[in-house]
This record gives sequence, C-alpha cells and structure tokens, in this order.
Amino acid sequence: MKLIEFTHQGYIFNLSFSDGRCFEVDLSELIQQHVSENQLSTAQIDPDWGCLEFNQGNIDIEPSTLYNYCLHKNR
Repeated sequence: MKLIEFTHQGYIFNLSFSDGRCFEVDLSELIQQHVSENQLSTAQIDPDWGCLEFNQGNIDIEPSTLYNYCLHKNR
C-alpha cells in the first residue's frame, strides 16, 4: 500500500492511500520531534515507495506506519 495524496494544515494531514481509504489525522505526536512546523512545507510523496517525506527525503515515514497510525488514532 502507498500514500497517493495528501494535504495539510499545520500538523493536521488529510492522507489518501492506494486502497481508497482517507484519513484526517494530527501527525504532531509522530513527527514533531523530527519535523518542525517550519519544515512542514517540505512534505512530499516519494513516487517509488509512497512514503511521506520531509526535507528532501532526509526524514520519511513508511506508508504502512502512517496507515497504522491513522487506524489507531481514528478509533
């Protein structure tokens, strides 16, 4: 499974995955230690792996990690 699309407002991300599921989730707990609010604008999707990347790929989150985080937070 891959991340295929996202938008965000601060640390609140709307994430769309290749299985058709979409989530709105606050990623601050997951990434705030590694990605400052100023660096959120560097977010992009790695086209090969479907990871959410920051700072030109220096920080990335695997799509399965994102997906599981979303499932846990949206219970």
